[in-house]
Amino acid sequence: MYVCGPTVYDVPHLGHGRFTLVFDVLRRYIEFTGVRVRYVSNITDIDDRIIERARTEGRTEAEVASEFETSWWAAMDALGVLRPVESPHATDWVAEMVGLVSELIDRGSAYVSDDGVYLSVDEIEGYGLLARQSLSSLRTGARVEVDENKRSPLDFAVWKKAKPGEPSWDAPFGRGRPGWHTECVVMSLGLLGDGFDLHGGGLDLAFPHHENERAQAVALGRAFAQHWTHNGFVEVDGEKMSKSLGNFTSLIDLLERSDSRAYRLLVLRSHYRSPIEITPSTIADAEAALARLDNLARRFGLGAPTGADPGSYPGIITKESAIEAGADPDALAAFAQRMEDDLDTPAAVAAIFDLAKDANASADKGDTQTGHRLAVTAAAMCAALGLELRAGTDVEPDADIRDLVSEREAARAAGDFARADALRDEITGRGWILKDGPDGSRLHRE
Repeated sequence: MYVCGPTVYDVPHLGHGRFTLVFDVLRRYIEFTGVRVRYVSNITDIDDRIIERARTEGRTEAEVASEFETSWWAAMDALGVLRPVESPHATDWVAEMVGLVSELIDRGSAYVSDDGVYLSVDEIEGYGLLARQSLSSLRTGARVEVDENKRSPLDFAVWKKAKPGEPSWDAPFGRGRPGWHTECVVMSLGLLGDGFDLHGGGLDLAFPHHENERAQAVALGRAFAQHWTHNGFVEVDGEKMSKSLGNFTSLIDLLERSDSRAYRLLVLRSHYRSPIEITPSTIADAEAALARLDNLARRFGLGAPTGADPGSYPGIITKESAIEAGADPDALAAFAQRMEDDLDTPAAVAAIFDLAKDANASADKGDTQTGHRLAVTAAAMCAALGLELRAGTDVEPDADIRDLVSEREAARAAGDFARADALRDEITGRGWILKDGPDGSRLHRE
């Protein structure tokens, strides 16, 4: 499984967070079924944007890439995303890229121009497959640009000749650096081999990036990815979130302000191919839902992923180990059916909350055995999706939380139950669980 990773020239935004979570969930679920996954996700550490930032800030490209790769991994760790088995850096694979470009030229599929080497898309059978358009349709829709170096507007660079002050490498067709599309085809085939199972990334990569990767493999007569998966955009007011559009939101900022699990839950609640909009209200709602799951874990003494194999990737659980830990086999089968219906995570999440509700109802009636079995089942499904449950901590509430609790008690005493409910929601949104009882209200940390 190869998933296009970041170009490390800035801090990650919410769109980056979504694609890593989508493919983390897919990877975890495949492992849940008992199939081992060799997961590769690259780091693009040489790119026009890295070069421009280095020039503007008076730094080297390596310094820029190192800084933002560190930010990337910090964000991924905070999200609970499993590290890839391999994280190849583009700059470590330049020799292999030179070899690929040389072979493309020898085969007549690529040609040398004044500013680099281009692949001739007219020579590629099925070009446009991932764009779901024919070559003639793409050619008709292409913007008319005068570029004397290219034979066709759709031809793309597999090698860029050196410019003054830019990083470059020696090659028989002229010193320079690889094109972005060449980086990923070389690393994916080099680490996973011909005909690997799955290639993924955001929907914006389907064309031209993934199409151009595939084109190079086709030109070489090599089998490329057997399956393709692309996740939908993160949107702000109906527009795709991206740095170029100016509606960029730092993933790190979100993680500092909210429960890191909330973003995973929001991603799970939306089908991976659909757009998703992140707002303060949707994050607060997700945090409130997490509090209910944490309350379940606290009530039934659950916490770390049930049945997780410490010898495997951290947090990985399998169906067999979940059943051994007491999860209900029929419920897990229904969960699998939902997940294998085009990764229907919204239905899977709904089933988890139904189980939590039924577990609490059973325990309330005194049937603790059934309640515990249902709770373990819900926890196993959460683990399969990478959704951590927290049974509580010893952290004391700060002054703001204590003031909210006091204000709520006063509202209840005065009979202002609407105000009391609103205050409870605010307390829950801040990661605390408030439980009323005959002896007063009790506060628990998620």
